[in-house]
Amino acid sequence: MNFGLLGAGAALGIAALGSAIGIGTSGSATIGAWKRCYLNNKPAPFILTVFAGAPLTQTIYGYLVMMFMMNSQKEPWYLLGLGVFAGLAMAFSAIAQGKAGAAGSDALAETGKGFSQYITVVGLCETVALFVMVFSLISV
Repeated sequence: MNFGLLGAGAALGIAALGSAIGIGTSGSATIGAWKRCYLNNKPAPFILTVFAGAPLTQTIYGYLVMMFMMNSQKEPWYLLGLGVFAGLAMAFSAIAQGKAGAAGSDALAETGKGFSQYITVVGLCETVALFVMVFSLISV
């Protein structure tokens, strides 16, 4: 068994699991926010989809790490560890981003204000995954 390839797959798979959890969290809150808008005869802001979809990018980062790892000549055990821990870090970033996006959706739908502040926090969660991806690519 090639443990390096297993690590490459783990980078993508674990990051994608985090994206799914994050999107589920932020997407549910976005739908709930839209429902409250409809119940109150207020326009439902389409911009809330930004919050709902934000955690998807961690899957792309996991894919990029996987592709670089598949061509690496590094020690297979190193690649396995890198893939698992990079995937976990990206997954937790996506989960945190989903929670922040859920709060942003709720707040923006209720007040109609603060989009730039809310998306900044969502972006901070994203930065963790970006750092993990870049540092992983450098170390491969």
